[in-house]
Amino acid sequence: MFFSQEIPIVSVTKGIENDTLMTPSQIIANVLGKRPISLLLGPSHAQEVAYGLPTTIVASSKDDNLARMVQGVFTTDRFRVYTNPDMAGVELGAAMKNVIAIAAGICDGLKFGDNSKAALISRGLAEISRLGIAMGAQKSTFSGLTGLGDLITTCISPYGRNRWVGEQIGKGRKLQEILETMEQIAEGVWTTKSVVALSHKFSVEMPITKEIYSVLFSNKNPLEAVSNLMMRAPRSEMEELI
Repeated sequence: MFFSQEIPIVSVTKGIENDTLMTPSQIIANVLGKRPISLLLGPSHAQEVAYGLPTTIVASSKDDNLARMVQGVFTTDRFRVYTNPDMAGVELGAAMKNVIAIAAGICDGLKFGDNSKAALISRGLAEISRLGIAMGAQKSTFSGLTGLGDLITTCISPYGRNRWVGEQIGKGRKLQEILETMEQIAEGVWTTKSVVALSHKFSVEMPITKEIYSVLFSNKNPLEAVSNLMMRAPRSEMEELI
């Protein structure tokens, strides 16, 4: 297949490659060479889009004209597209929220309730923001659709594959058994490995992600992971807010 260098690529893929720690747009550029790339990401479960329910997402590109072109192509009366030039923040937020969604599912499986979910979303966003900013993203992006918006949707929705995986783990099932019965991919499982690697590379503290990694890949008991998070040294919330 031949792609002209002038033809723009629109990426709707979320994740971070394990070995290279590249985002999808970086992989596209590495494989296809220098060409116009735009992201189209945000809280947009396919089922709801198909039903025509109001949805809002983000077109992100280093080329503002391309972002606006993508915005114009995809915007409808039920599908609103904003633009954001911060490709790093948009892509990282959209990927990392899947890790926190697994943790949210574990909370559901353990029947912890709304207080726990609210704390998890708030502290999860702080972790995502810390790493994103260390990697060159803009702080404001993580308060937007591909940050907080995508995180809320993925952590509360019954459609969320990553949340469902966490819920099954919270109910006592093993990861391998869960994955073998799934018809779709829960990309947050593999993204967890990449995010832990990035947190080490950029020296960013990410306690929730670290515990999720241990639950997924070291067979740690989810209740023990929760206890470790709750019993961390007391500190001011302002110390950890971005």
